[in-house]
Amino acid sequence: MTVIRWVLGQIILLLDFLTSPKSVARTPADQQAIDEVTASMSMYQFKTCPFCVKVRRQLKRHALNIELRDAKGNPELKAELVREGGHHKVPCLRIEKSDNSVQWLYESSDIIAYLKQQFNLV
Repeated sequence: MTVIRWVLGQIILLLDFLTSPKSVARTPADQQAIDEVTASMSMYQFKTCPFCVKVRRQLKRHALNIELRDAKGNPELKAELVREGGHHKVPCLRIEKSDNSVQWLYESSDIIAYLKQQFNLV
């Protein structure tokens, strides 16, 4: 089973590489404004998770510079995800709000919908 998962993971990464979306172009001022907002976000993910790939493609397509945290390869990040987010499930978007509270958003479709709404993306 481990070999099958590894092979499928490599296929997912290859297809993602070959069909990588082009990033949207913004003025430097507009991109900086978005980068200031995304600086308070991070996404816990696994490199070969198809749902994580789905979210990463949206991040690239919309030029959203959100820190990616490998919850599979880093035991400290995995523990943080479980301890603070409540689940060992990816993708998970960690959002630090202006009132110093933290929101943990799971499910790839919910993350993409949140980002589209937050940044008025099409």
